[in-house]
Amino acid sequence: MNETIIHTCNSLQQMQTIAAELVQQWQPGQVICLSGTLGAGKTTLVQAMLQAMGYQDKVTSPTFTIVEPYTINDLEIYHFDLYRLESPDELEMIGFHHYFNPNSICFIEWPEKAGNALPKINWHINIEVLADLRQITITQNPNNI
Repeated sequence: MNETIIHTCNSLQQMQTIAAELVQQWQPGQVICLSGTLGAGKTTLVQAMLQAMGYQDKVTSPTFTIVEPYTINDLEIYHFDLYRLESPDELEMIGFHHYFNPNSICFIEWPEKAGNALPKINWHINIEVLADLRQITITQNPNNI
């Protein structure tokens, strides 16, 4: 089923509320992709989602590391930022496909940089900056990104 929901927000608190609603729908094994321009709030939303899932420590941007791992209870969370990727072939060097398993949830910023290396996407979140607002479009089981 392909379902799209659109939210608008103009504060971190509203983004945290959206994040808390979203994480209730996720299960291990899912892939969540985030798109939007630089500074749109992709990493901020991932931080809010991890906090809503119960993560208490600092959440850092994987801009330079490509992937940051987190553990919440027994669930492995992987947060990817593919912005600096020159080619999808680079993903093979980090063992990209090994991160996707039934016991993990993967967040991928800049998924378009992965080319055909992406597994099935369960959720696509697009953040668009509109003046002083963010429009967050959430699509479940997207056909493409």
